[in-house]
Amino acid sequence: MARIDYFNDPAAPPVNSVVPSVTVAIRDDAGRILLIHKVDNDLWALPGGGHDPGERIIDTAIREVREETGLDVEIVRLVGTYTDPNHVMAYDDGEVRQQFSLCFEGKWIGGTPREDGTETKAVRWVEPTALDSLSIHPSMRLRIDHALDASRVTPYLG
Repeated sequence: MARIDYFNDPAAPPVNSVVPSVTVAIRDDAGRILLIHKVDNDLWALPGGGHDPGERIIDTAIREVREETGLDVEIVRLVGTYTDPNHVMAYDDGEVRQQFSLCFEGKWIGGTPREDGTETKAVRWVEPTALDSLSIHPSMRLRIDHALDASRVTPYLG
């Protein structure tokens, strides 16, 4: 399903949905961060996705990382909450969502990075200095920057 992201865009369509979702920032021993190249909007992002009924939100984060990247993770902290009503995602089925995402930090405990073929075109460990060379939505870049900022001691609330 294709997706168009609107950010601070007065021409964005009206929102008709809010879906709790997660993203997970995972770093390897070399300090690189794991990013996926998404099929739906052709942007680089942290792995993540929608919360399913009957799940704890931490279980959603673990499941989504495994589905999209092949990695097993342990969730170690909340990076922040991201609920900006000026970030709107329009899907080709008519759904128009307001952003509602919790970003977690995950510790890699198993598995091998791989594309899922459905949601991810590529899975790559990225040096933080190389982030500017990738197409990353500003809202996602904010989460990545917060996850990489070692001086942050409390979660972002936004």
